[in-house]
Amino acid sequence: MNGSRRLSPQEIADTLRERIRAGDLKAGDRLPTQAELAEEFGVERGTVRQALRALQEDGLLSNVSKGSPPRIAVPAPARGEPQPTMVGLAPRLVEAFAARHVRVDVLCHSAETLMLALGDPLRRIHEGTLRPESIDVRILLPSRDITLAFPVLIEGDADDDSLHRRWLGIRNAQAQVLRHNLLALRGMPHGIDVRVSFRGLPFTPPVKLYLLNGEEALLGYYVVTEREEEYESRTLEMYDAVGAQSLLFSFARRAAERDRAFVAESQKWFDALWETITKDVTLS
Repeated sequence: MNGSRRLSPQEIADTLRERIRAGDLKAGDRLPTQAELAEEFGVERGTVRQALRALQEDGLLSNVSKGSPPRIAVPAPARGEPQPTMVGLAPRLVEAFAARHVRVDVLCHSAETLMLALGDPLRRIHEGTLRPESIDVRILLPSRDITLAFPVLIEGDADDDSLHRRWLGIRNAQAQVLRHNLLALRGMPHGIDVRVSFRGLPFTPPVKLYLLNGEEALLGYYVVTEREEEYESRTLEMYDAVGAQSLLFSFARRAAERDRAFVAESQKWFDALWETITKDVTLS
């Protein structure tokens, strides 16, 4: 492609950088092998390695290791600019699922946002652009046996359990879909070891927490507002939170010391809470 003149590592890096900017190479995509890139650009592998090193230093590549082509990294959200959970979670999951061994720990009110955000990494696994060897997902949800802090009726009979029945039905349905979609990966040709577990919290979580491979913590605060929903031929007026709109704050081990401490302490806290709650959730 370059005639008689050999391209420099910087020129190759700039070409790949432009493909990333233009969307020809998307977050989570695997790069061609060094041999394939060397043939494409008509250079030695050493020149390709220098170009990839430059892209890695710019934060554009992830999963860089010997024997495995790197992947296009998901840009980290700008500091001071948290994104709505539904916007910010999906690309972070894509990067997390690029690891060989995936571990996702979640504390949330329901599994709706996680269920939807997993669509992109699961699609990439089925396409073959992501190939994890194992996936371990642990989710802490409110127990069916507690009185929820939200949603609650604005006015009504204190013995009216319609809101609780509605929430429980939604919780179970979303969790069942999430578990089904993940366990279906066991049938992939290359075989993926998948484990999905749910346990019931004895309280209503005021925040949602996503821990990705022990490397990043995503934290969002539930904001309770007034809203209405139709249920069983009646309108329920309630105080509730819409988790997909919660702002998601990112803390990564590769960032500041304070972030590394937050990730480590959050993981330690989650592990301790998980071990305290020994009974799995019944999704029925």
